[in-house]
Amino acid sequence: MTALPADGLMPFHALEILKRAKAIEATGRTVCHLEVGEPGAPPAPRVIEAVGRALPLAQGYTNAKGLSELREGLGAYYAAQHGVSVDPDSVLCTMGSSSGFIIAFHTAFRPGARIAITRPGYPAYVNSLLGLGFGIAEIPLSAENGWRLTGADIAAAHADTPFEGLLFASPANPTGATVDRAGLADVIATCQRLGVRLISDEIYHGLDYTGPSVSALELTRDAIVINSFSKYYCMTGWRIGWMVLPDDLVRRAEILQQNLFISAPTLSQIAATVALGERDYAEEQKAGYARNRTLLNDGLHALGFEIGAPSEGAFYAYAGISGFSNDAMGFCETLLDEAGVAVTPGIDFDRAGGNRYVRFSYAGKRESVELALERMGKFLG
Repeated sequence: MTALPADGLMPFHALEILKRAKAIEATGRTVCHLEVGEPGAPPAPRVIEAVGRALPLAQGYTNAKGLSELREGLGAYYAAQHGVSVDPDSVLCTMGSSSGFIIAFHTAFRPGARIAITRPGYPAYVNSLLGLGFGIAEIPLSAENGWRLTGADIAAAHADTPFEGLLFASPANPTGATVDRAGLADVIATCQRLGVRLISDEIYHGLDYTGPSVSALELTRDAIVINSFSKYYCMTGWRIGWMVLPDDLVRRAEILQQNLFISAPTLSQIAATVALGERDYAEEQKAGYARNRTLLNDGLHALGFEIGAPSEGAFYAYAGISGFSNDAMGFCETLLDEAGVAVTPGIDFDRAGGNRYVRFSYAGKRESVELALERMGKFLG
């Protein structure tokens, strides 16, 4: 077994399960993929058509911040969806949200600064921060509170272990938990009172099932907002996202982009510019996720998983497995090997208590969810 690095860096277990599933499929078996947060549909047809037309010409770098057409389109997006004015010069187009996080950390914080994250939470938060030499403070959340972060949670964690930044997502991965406008205002006010810089991860915006997505930009201009075309616009492999930066950080972020990444992929920027006008298509996909959400939640409950109401956003179900196992990784590996169902162990999202949970993605086809439930029913007896 390969030893883990001393800094605590761990594999991205969702991708480890995906790799194992692909190896099984290579033998001729079928696998129900509920492990990765990847939409089952391609981008909108007009997106593909636009890229086809642009392919012969779009071979060079763009401006480090991104195509002006895309940044202006994002300004129009914030005006239409959130009722706020965003200067295109404060927008930086990134290689997915992943490079946006790297730029955000190095733009807003000194080397070694401590940044708070929620537990459970997206595993790349922990691994990116540790890998880049930053410190972390984890804020534990509970199922009893719907996995929602509150200002009181932030204040208590800060009193225990002070931190300079907070990275927070709503809707959240893996729980799908959301905060409403009042809840987000509470988070923002607490950060302002404590002198904590907020990074608002909004990559699941548009995928709220209980009300409209609320951007931090509606309540403050001091936060760094990160978003992506991967989830709502079905463009995971295109690796295209964006940041909206406070005025005092724009120039430093641009310089880091120039040196670390040069620019986001040109063809992906062209695709994203068109995708912004294809919300009707994106809403059709969301309607499918909503149907899968109910199907999966009801099915998991009937099978004996510990699960409450359907998730409020994103496209995940975070379910307890205490009735079956106390080893999430072992449970997922056996479920994959014996039943052909790929899901992600909770240790990806919570190193302390994740062995009691697994995450299911319902972003794929309905048929895959139905078959997975059937196979799990037989596997669990």
